[in-house]
Amino acid sequence: MTVATALRAFGRFWWDFLIGDTPELAGGTLVVIAIAWAIAHGAGALVVCFPAAVVLLLAASLWRGRRG
Repeated sequence: MTVATALRAFGRFWWDFLIGDTPELAGGTLVVIAIAWAIAHGAGALVVCFPAAVVLLLAASLWRGRRG
C-alpha cells in the first residue's frame, strides 16, 4: 500500500464518519458549534439563536429520519 492510497483511505474514512450520507446535518452542526463559539467569545446577542439553531437541527434530523 502506497502512502497516497493510505491517505486516500484515511480521508474517505473520516468523510464517511463525520459527514456520512447527511452533509446538511453536518453543516448544521458546524453552524451550532460556531454560534456556541461566538457566545463564548462575547457575542451575547446570539444566546437567543443557539437554542433555536439546536431545535431546527434536531427537527431536520427527525424529519429526515422519518422520511427514509
